[in-house]
Amino acid sequence: MSLAESLKQSLATGVESVEKSAHKAVSNPKQAQLADFTVDYTKDRGISTHFGVLQSDTETALKAGIRGPTLIEDTHAREKITHFDHERIPERVVHARGTGAHGYFKLHTPIPEVTYAPILNDTTLTTPTFVRFSTVQGFRGSADTVRDVRGFATRFYTQQGNWDIVANNNPVFFIQEAIKFPDVIHAVKPDQAKEIPQAQSAHDNFWDFISRTPESLHHVMWHMSDRNIPRSYRMMQGFGVHSFVCVNAKGQRSFVKFHWKPKLGIHSLVWDEALKISGQDPDFHRRDLYDAIEAGSYPEYEFGVQVVPEEKEHDFDFDLLDSTKIIPEELVPVRYIGSMVLNKCPDDFFAETEQIAFCTQHMVPGIEHSNDPLLHLRSFSYQDTQLSRLGGPNWNLIPINRPVCPVFNTQRDGFMQMQINKGPNYWPNRFGTPHPVPGKDGGQVLSPQPLPGGVKERVRGPKFSEHYSQATLFWNSMSDVEKEHIVDAFSFELGRCDDKGVVELMLDSINFIDNKLACLVAQNLHVDPPKEVHPNHGKSTKFLSQINPTNSNNAFTAVGRRMALFVHDGFDFGIASGIKAAFAGMGVIVNVVGPRKGKVNSSTPGTFLEAHFTFETCRSTLFDGVFFVGGTGPEYDKLKRQGRWLHAAREAFMHYKT
Repeated sequence: MSLAESLKQSLATGVESVEKSAHKAVSNPKQAQLADFTVDYTKDRGISTHFGVLQSDTETALKAGIRGPTLIEDTHAREKITHFDHERIPERVVHARGTGAHGYFKLHTPIPEVTYAPILNDTTLTTPTFVRFSTVQGFRGSADTVRDVRGFATRFYTQQGNWDIVANNNPVFFIQEAIKFPDVIHAVKPDQAKEIPQAQSAHDNFWDFISRTPESLHHVMWHMSDRNIPRSYRMMQGFGVHSFVCVNAKGQRSFVKFHWKPKLGIHSLVWDEALKISGQDPDFHRRDLYDAIEAGSYPEYEFGVQVVPEEKEHDFDFDLLDSTKIIPEELVPVRYIGSMVLNKCPDDFFAETEQIAFCTQHMVPGIEHSNDPLLHLRSFSYQDTQLSRLGGPNWNLIPINRPVCPVFNTQRDGFMQMQINKGPNYWPNRFGTPHPVPGKDGGQVLSPQPLPGGVKERVRGPKFSEHYSQATLFWNSMSDVEKEHIVDAFSFELGRCDDKGVVELMLDSINFIDNKLACLVAQNLHVDPPKEVHPNHGKSTKFLSQINPTNSNNAFTAVGRRMALFVHDGFDFGIASGIKAAFAGMGVIVNVVGPRKGKVNSSTPGTFLEAHFTFETCRSTLFDGVFFVGGTGPEYDKLKRQGRWLHAAREAFMHYKT
């Protein structure tokens, strides 16, 4: 029995099995479209060249004599090698490391007072989606569990076109202006001379930049928190970051922030786990996502909006256009209006997950840009980068990027044009097509937007200059253990810096957030603590802590968690089978760990369990809980001296697991 089959069996008795079956059965027009481009190589087929010529041999090249030179006239060998030589495309400059899944979105509460976009008003629609989760800093081959911002990019394949929310797991950005994006990324990437460290911010260049960029301090607090070492993509929030503009049928405009809330709650690893898992299973997060979907434990997220009518834009002590600020939920509650379920893994990682091209400017009628300066250049950048990464202007024709609605325009030719375009390639023309579509018939009509007065100059709004208040709000909102983890994170990161000047300047910056925080970090680094220069305002919010029981954004459930059941030959079958059934009934994914893969015999003749991991191929860090089943016989006597069992128990206890 395969691991996926075992997981499915484990969940079969779960309380949500009927609901999961319904999720799988949802009709999906995007999947139907992709099927037209899918070739099934599991069926009996003869091997051929790219151009359809069947080949009798694909393992031996054509030679001049038995031991003679390989001949260049072997077109099949040349084609095969040439294609292989060109298989790789440029990886993303940021968010290179990622994984994805298909799903669907269902609206349950329409918001016509906010927008006329059908996807946010028609509760009968089931909209196909694709989500790509990612890390920002590392290369494509880096580890999943590094301390980093996570991407949560979502594409909605609507009947009005593709809508992309290119979100992150943090609601704020490092910078206010996109013109600084090359600088922050150059700073956090590996050193240009040595190409180290990989996928880490714990080095001089990053903290040198941050210490001189106070607008980054709020984001740094999120980065140093447990938020940026998530337990699973299934247990991670997503935020659209920017304030977008939504327009209703009356032309009334509102500022809107988009939110994703995981049904399983918001949970993280501890730093020691993250470090160990990076070596034990660098693919931990993508494997967790795939295993859950294949087991029928589909990730689910609630979709919410924070709405501020345009006339109330200036009612706050921060600027809604500043992407380094949140709108505290006490001021503007999040309204949850729909949900998304991820229920299918990609069939081809490259064709789907790697070639999908998200763009912040992909918006449907009723959703528009605000004047957020980060959003404007970000929209340029995402479109621009696809031209080099995907080879030209026709990347929209790649199957995963195609909308499910009809597409007609006068754009033609270019590298890798994949459709035959018949008819006029200009407008206006004597055929009267393809013609502009009035707004009443679904054409996009951008709403009249008031422009601030003034002159052309490089300047930011006056409220953009306050950088510390919300960083302090985040610190004040953490529980004691979360604060301890933030102190430890700062101590680790700055402890890896070699330039004392960088450390001193960064401690001065932290001191503006909170003096106690700065003093605790200084103590760990064995440097003089700074004196208080900026009093803590004392404000907090219940919506930021991951373990605050009053935080309605979080949930604590056993569903979807993974438990390791450790057994050895001679184990008590009654206890093991009872525990396995009980936890499976709660929706827990139970994995058996034994001395070998396959059958592990119990003390009851003829009974056994199938082990999918061995004591050597897994560690307690890969599970949310561990259970050691007792038994009898010589093998269990040996376990008292068996290092792997003892280590697993001690390590699980150290990580506060049950």
